[in-house]
This record gives sequence, C-alpha cells and structure tokens, in this order.
Amino acid sequence: MPELNVHGEFVADGASASMLAELSGELDSHIKQIESRLGVVILPRGGRFHITGPEPAVQAAEGVLGVLYAQIRQGRHISPHFVHHSIQGVRLEAEPGAAESEVAGIQTLKGLVGGRGLRQRQYLQSIRSNDLTFGIGPAGTGKTYLAVAAAVEQMEQNHIRRLVLVRPAVEAGERLGFLPGTLSEKVDPYLRPLYDALYEMLGFEKVSKLIERQVIEVAPLAYMRGRTLNDAFIILDEAQNTTPEQMKMFLTRIGFGAKAVVTGDVTQVDLPRGQLSGLVQAIEVLQGVQGIDMVFFQSADVVRHPLVARIVEAYDRLGEKQ
Repeated sequence: MPELNVHGEFVADGASASMLAELSGELDSHIKQIESRLGVVILPRGGRFHITGPEPAVQAAEGVLGVLYAQIRQGRHISPHFVHHSIQGVRLEAEPGAAESEVAGIQTLKGLVGGRGLRQRQYLQSIRSNDLTFGIGPAGTGKTYLAVAAAVEQMEQNHIRRLVLVRPAVEAGERLGFLPGTLSEKVDPYLRPLYDALYEMLGFEKVSKLIERQVIEVAPLAYMRGRTLNDAFIILDEAQNTTPEQMKMFLTRIGFGAKAVVTGDVTQVDLPRGQLSGLVQAIEVLQGVQGIDMVFFQSADVVRHPLVARIVEAYDRLGEKQ
C-alpha cells in the first residue's frame, strides 16, 4: 500500500535574501536535488519551505534543510557535493537503531571524522574494541577511509608504534612485470587511496616525515611474508584480491599489541577466473571467532555520488538473478 503524502515545513529563521538564495542554490539546484533524492515537493515562500511527500521523506527533507541552513549561518558556502552528503547523512541517521549508536568521532586536520549512520558507527566501535575487524561491502561506504582514521587515532594516542598499510598488487588483466618503472613506481598506484586518506588526515609534510622514519609503512602484500608485526595497526585494503594462502599469511602476521583491519568488496574480485578469494573464504572460516568482528555494509551506506548506490543495487539484482 503506497504511503500517504503529508505536509511539512522548514522555517529559515532570520534568513536574509542572500542566505535564502544560498540555501536554494543556483536556479534552485539544491532544492531540486533534495526533491529528486527524497521524492518530495518543496515550495519556497520567503523563509518558509513547504514540503509535501511521504512522511519519512518529508522529515528527512526538513532535516537536510536544517543541516544546510546551519552551515549557511556559519558563513559557509553550500556545494552540490555537500547537499549530497547531507541527504545521505540524514537518511542514514533515520535508520532503526542509528540514534542509539553514538560513537565518539576522530579529530583530524580536516575536522571531526564520525560514522554516518548505524553501520559506519558499528565499524568504528568494532575497530576500537577488537583486535581484528573485517569491513566488507561495496565501494564508497567509507571502509578504507574510516579504517585509516581509526589507525591515525591509535597512533596519535600512542596506543601503537607503527602504522602498516597493505594492498595486494592485483589488477584485472595486468601483471606488475608489464608495467613500466621501478618496483616502487609499479606498486604506488595501487596504494594511492591509502596515501590520499593519510594526506587528508595528517597533512603531506607530516605523512612524508613519518614514512621516512618508517612509522608509517605503505607496502604491497608480498612484503608481509615472514614478518611479525607487534604494536602496529595494520590495514589490508582490497582484500577480495587476496588468495586464501595470502589471506592466511597476512592474518598470521598479527603480533602482540597489534590491531588489524581487513577491507574489501566480494563483488569486485580481480583474481583469475576460478581462483577463490581469500576474503570470501575468511568470512566463512572466521565467523564467530573470539576477538574478530565483521561489519557488512550495504548500498544504502554509499556516501559517494548517488549514482554509485544505484549502480551497486543494479549489480546486486543481477547477482541475485544469476
């Protein structure tokens, strides 16, 4: 049975004409984005925004307008990108249980990094509480970014002595031997997302110094063989591209006083056809093992362009048919 439409209203108290123009966006672009994403109709009348649609969507639209107006009152410009993240954040906050899942955020150079919605908060709490956490789900759900943020927090609080970021150097249809350059130049592109997250949270100069002092190590998975990592925070990114042997090898590198986070998307395996993913096997083998937690993200948790969530959902439907 379709949901009945209800009427709601957001009031921008004390808003000047320029503030209202910023809230609506150029040619009402912000309003149109909210309408399109939430399935509501918004009619601005001066400082009042009349909203019509299903009750949950109307409440979400009121929340988004509130977030945007709060930014404007602080003198900040509203971009389409910020509108998108505000809509996503309000949607995730409306999930059952999200309001009860408050988790302290992580302070970085860019500001406070906190979980958006129930699963991201569960993920942060799991990393803090467990020696080994798996973050599994589609691209754009914040798995790698939040893991790096948690690692930076542990390092800043002197809970760990080293940060080790690891990725398997696997790419669909390519092998490292065919790529130009030295080994470092071959491997760096695979590790770029990890570098980018570190630069954003700590700044380029600090990261460079920590890498020089080997406090931060960014390395391909092959470099982990034969090592034991004590008092370290270890992140294995893109773990769906490990073989079962590589996954076992990585997990047995964990030493005393260490934490490990394994992230991956089991729907995007770039291993040769017929090769079992180490992440897929680990999910089955390690379920219920004490000290290990697994957080499974969904397409609703995607915080990139809204099209990404729709693409993920379309591929999920295809997988179900097959």
